[in-house]
Amino acid sequence: MSLVIAPVAQACEDATRVRLTEPVAFSAQQLAEFRALPPLRVVAVNAPPMARYDEDHHTYSGVAIDVLCFIAQELGLHYDILPERNITVADKIAMVQSGRADLFLPLSLTPERAAGGVFTQPYYDSYYAVIARKGRRLAVTSLADLSRLRVGVVKGVAFESVLRNIVPATRLIAYDLTSSDGLFRALQEGEIDVAVFNRNIFTEKRFQHDYFNLEVVHTIHEFPRGYRFYLSPSPAHQRLAAAFDRYLAVMDVSRSVAEHEDGERILIDRYVAERSQRLLLQAGLAAAALLALIFFIFTRRYRRLARQLAGRNRQVEAQQRELQTAYQTLERQSQKDGLTQLANRVHFDQVLAHEHARQQRSHLPLSLLIADVDHFKCVNDHYGHLVGDDYLRAVARVMAASVSRASDLVARFGGEEFACLLPGTAAADARLLAQRIVDAVDALDLPNALAGTGRLTISIGLVTLVAPGMTVHELVDQADAQLYAAKHAGRHCIRSVELGLDATQTVGG
Repeated sequence: MSLVIAPVAQACEDATRVRLTEPVAFSAQQLAEFRALPPLRVVAVNAPPMARYDEDHHTYSGVAIDVLCFIAQELGLHYDILPERNITVADKIAMVQSGRADLFLPLSLTPERAAGGVFTQPYYDSYYAVIARKGRRLAVTSLADLSRLRVGVVKGVAFESVLRNIVPATRLIAYDLTSSDGLFRALQEGEIDVAVFNRNIFTEKRFQHDYFNLEVVHTIHEFPRGYRFYLSPSPAHQRLAAAFDRYLAVMDVSRSVAEHEDGERILIDRYVAERSQRLLLQAGLAAAALLALIFFIFTRRYRRLARQLAGRNRQVEAQQRELQTAYQTLERQSQKDGLTQLANRVHFDQVLAHEHARQQRSHLPLSLLIADVDHFKCVNDHYGHLVGDDYLRAVARVMAASVSRASDLVARFGGEEFACLLPGTAAADARLLAQRIVDAVDALDLPNALAGTGRLTISIGLVTLVAPGMTVHELVDQADAQLYAAKHAGRHCIRSVELGLDATQTVGG
């Protein structure tokens, strides 16, 4: 999704990359107050994947834009992204704090910034990283190792104050810049030994600006950064920030993150364009070589051109191999869920349609189970979203370890839901597998203090189709219905149904 920078309210073209795990409701009076607000004046920085600026089309896109667009549609807000490109991050923060702008994106929380404005809850988590030139072999294993190096940082970022307590003032260079390009240029030219910068943003910029002679040598996990919206401190904006928080608490942005962490795809597109240019050059050189054969006096020039052509052919072949490898990697990644590394929903739906069509022809049983982590919101509320992500990865490993056949498929179905497709599996065998999953999640013994059981549990809805005549959507609806029945029965259990030619048999558990 892209938003055009213009002095008029911006229309949101697509907010489908963001979904809510549960609905958010406001009173009619609250919605009327939000709709009556003047258009929000937004300032942004070029920080992909959260916000990427397109120089050619003068547009912004990214995770932060998707989230802002979604919430604006829900609340009836209007906003303009101001064309303030040539001022520093500190200047843009000052615009919000003084009321000359209403909202800044993206920004991480510090006490100093919170004193002058209003932060929402985070919608994107990342870490800072230590970046160096390739081949330097710098021994950086902790922040203390930075004290002996010349360290560069963008002036005004949240991590600058941490570095000032570690790196001597004579070795810490803060670049007061409108973009990070000057920082990385100084690192490439040897003015500094390392740069401290957001890891995810550097990964995207590395592909975008060909920073392939730079690499991450250490990730600073002890200082995680949660990126948020930052609003001017008016009473209306305080209420608006509280409304944003209600959405952010139940928001799933995984699809938006997967869409906008696209530095590798940008690199592939550039390779394709360069390959076309080289093929044209190759044709021109071949024509020149032919003319050289005809005109004997240009024989020596022909030989030189032939050698150049052979070298470029080898270069093109090497790039073709690299491009093929990149395409294969991208195809594999497009089928995976970024958090759990299971199959994603799109891939799962494709395989489900294929197996359902085969079941309609073969009449062999087809089992589908949908599992939902019980009281998962309690985990996020009590332990935080990072722990919640760890819990989801642990459940994903249990799901993956529970199947043994190559034809079985485990996927993240959405949020804290998982699905398992079992072609050729009878109802009894599928139920045994479901029970193994429930028992294995119990064995994890992951605490969930706010839940009644005190630990993490899972509920499963299971359906087995033994005869043709039911659509894919009806099959999924039946599995959802069984999951709902398990939830209604008190959670931490299995409910299943077998769909046959003459009757439907439901089994509790």
